[in-house]
Order: sequence, then structure tokens, then C-alpha cells
Amino acid sequence: MKLKFYKYQGTGNDFVIIDNSLCSFDKTDTALIAKLCDRKLGIGADGLMLLEKDEHTDFKMVYYNADGKESSMCGNGGRCMVRFARDINLISNTTVFTAIDGLHKAVINDGVVELQMKEVTTINQKDSYMTLDTGSPHYVTICSNLEELDVQKAGSQIRYSPLFNREGINVNFVESQNANTFRVRTYERGVENETLSCGTGVTAVAIAMHASGKIQSNKVQLNTKGGVLQVKFNYSNGSYSDIWLIGPTAYVFKGEIIC
Repeated sequence: MKLKFYKYQGTGNDFVIIDNSLCSFDKTDTALIAKLCDRKLGIGADGLMLLEKDEHTDFKMVYYNADGKESSMCGNGGRCMVRFARDINLISNTTVFTAIDGLHKAVINDGVVELQMKEVTTINQKDSYMTLDTGSPHYVTICSNLEELDVQKAGSQIRYSPLFNREGINVNFVESQNANTFRVRTYERGVENETLSCGTGVTAVAIAMHASGKIQSNKVQLNTKGGVLQVKFNYSNGSYSDIWLIGPTAYVFKGEIIC
């Protein structure tokens, strides 16, 4: 069987996208999804997404991690999906779509996609780290010498810690660069490695830095290995709303693969 696919990336976070409007893709075939994401045996990606029809919004986004398992929300994936939907003329420059964590608004302008994320009302603060859910669960910790950190080793130890449930957690290591700018490196569950950037991760970092008093601004710049992202939000009475993840997206290539 030949399968048509598209490849997109957002600040180095790359995805295989399949138009599943006709529901022809076997979503139960986790081995196939993992193979398509494999960088040696398949196309290669941090995750795979299906674009499907939705009765109430412009489209539905279904996201799978590189291990083949359906997962929680992916911020950069959502931004790339919006770019793809615009490229195939499904939407214009604004959209509302549904994902596993609910509805998302988005705006696209010259490849830069602004994606509205879910509200955050609960933040768990510990002595050396914070945890919160921005569509996916995240662990945020400040560290020094970020460039020298072995993210694979340190991230996996936290991800599989008995402190967290069997689903694990994504892990973000943060270093301040100036008043409202932070450097971020993220270990993503499902990929089981460091990725060049993580959308829900930098969103979690921005909110965590504000909640812990590291910043006063409601707009934060996050520098990742794959590029620059911005997060803006409203804050009131301990809750964060109208959260927007902003950054570039790019079409990489399309093709057919024999499955």
C-alpha cells in the first residue's frame, strides 16, 4: 500500500502529517506509526498527526508520539497542522479546530502561527521544580550550565521517576538569559529523547517562570535548539488564560511511502 504523507516542522520539532479526511488510515496500527516516525526505517519525525473532519470545527487533529501511541496535546504539532490546513486550502488565515484537550484557535501570517493553548489553573511548586499541564504534563526546573547538561540522561531519570504515574512526564531544563528571555531544553516522553523544541514545554516554562516570580511580564521569549518561540498570556487570581504559543512553521517535503 502506498501512503501519501507530508512533512512539516516548527522550530525543529518535526512531524509526519497525513490527510485522513476519508478515515482510510488504520489508527490502531501503532507499529506502522512508529515505523513511519523512525529516522532510519521510515520517514523520520518526532510525531505523526492525522487531519480529520470534525462536525463542529474546521478540522480535528489526532496526534501520535514517535513510539506509535496516541498522546496528549502537542503545541508545535498543532501549529504545523494549522499551516498544513492552510496550505491545502482547508482554512484561510484563522481557524478553530479540535484536539485531544479541546478547542484551539489559531492565526497564521507568513508561516508564523499563533496557537491558543488550554487554560492553566493548577501549578504544583516544589523546592527545586514545578509541574503543570499545558495540554501535556510538564516538569520545569532551573539549572545552570544548560549547554553542558546531558538532557537524555537527566530527563529520562525524571521522566521515569516513581514520583509520576506510569504515563510519565515531559521534562524541561531552563536557564535565564535576560529579564524575559529563557533558554529551554526539553526531554519528551514518547520520543524518549531531547527534541529541538517543544511547544507545550515552552508554554509550561513561561507560565512557571511567571508563577515563581522570576518574571513580571506576560510575554516571554523562549530560545530552543530549533529556534525562537514566544508565549503570551493573561494572569488573574492564580489562573492563566488566553495563552498563545507563537513561532514559525515550515513545509519540508511530501511523498509516498510503501507500507
